[in-house]
Amino acid sequence: MMVDLPGTSTAAVNSYLVKLRHDIGAMTLGRVLTLVIVVTEAQAESAIEAANDASRQHPCRLIAVISGTKSGASRLDAQIRVGGDAGASEVVILRLFGALAGHGDAVLTPLLLPDSPVVAWWPCKAPLDVSRSAIGQMAGRRVTDAAQAASPRAEMRRRAETYQPGDTDLAWTRITLWRGLLAAVLDQPPYEPVLAATVAGASDSPSADLMAGWLAQALRCPVTRTRTGAGTGMVSVRLTRTSGNIDLLRPDGAVATLSPPGQPVRRISLGRRTLPECLADELHRLDPDEIYAGTLTRGLAMVKAPNHQQSGQKAKPLRHHKE
Repeated sequence: MMVDLPGTSTAAVNSYLVKLRHDIGAMTLGRVLTLVIVVTEAQAESAIEAANDASRQHPCRLIAVISGTKSGASRLDAQIRVGGDAGASEVVILRLFGALAGHGDAVLTPLLLPDSPVVAWWPCKAPLDVSRSAIGQMAGRRVTDAAQAASPRAEMRRRAETYQPGDTDLAWTRITLWRGLLAAVLDQPPYEPVLAATVAGASDSPSADLMAGWLAQALRCPVTRTRTGAGTGMVSVRLTRTSGNIDLLRPDGAVATLSPPGQPVRRISLGRRTLPECLADELHRLDPDEIYAGTLTRGLAMVKAPNHQQSGQKAKPLRHHKE
């Protein structure tokens, strides 16, 4: 069910939500958070669709804030979606025009679920400092996606410089399964320290950069980041130990092979994670991610290009995100 409210106000939107609640039942029953999507008109439908899919695990009130042209008179056009058009959520789309386009925070504040966490997500371009942005200050969790930036590496550097607890990025979420596999294999005998590591991935892959930073921060060993063609994503990780190399290789973006020394090669389904999967993961964890913080602010700076060498240090146990 979709209801269009052109030229409206937040009071009118709230009143209509109350009316729908009486007409079709307690829509907000079980809603655990408010997800605010700050998005362009061109990306709005794909972002809302992904959030609807993620909401099946995390029922929420989804508010999409779309800023239109700042010229002309102030106007708020709203749309409410419930039922089959909203997944397990109730969706409120706010299109702001004129002077109102610069005040999305003030417009959405009356629509936030009371006494519930607020998560803000920028599917495309994010503010230079998300935690200091008007909507970022309202949210306990702020989700960005460096892979969507024109220069992902520069974007990750900016996120490192401005990091505040509660910040996270979907580039980090995309390698959760990779990190889990590597942590699991190092939990098995012979429990040797990792002497060096190499991460291969696309030149435009912030996930591969974060993987290298995570290993450098967690293992305290030399980590080299090699670059493959743009668009290839994460390709491989090699961990070097005295007994031999541990290789996790995904050449086709779908099936990986894990090769610990002295053991049979294992084939593992390791396809690229979908946007709804990654977003659902981030909605599952609403507390600050200390491992991501360490990787972003310290680990990335420890990674060397292929022509650099470092002296080895005793490795530390891997700590896997979602622990």
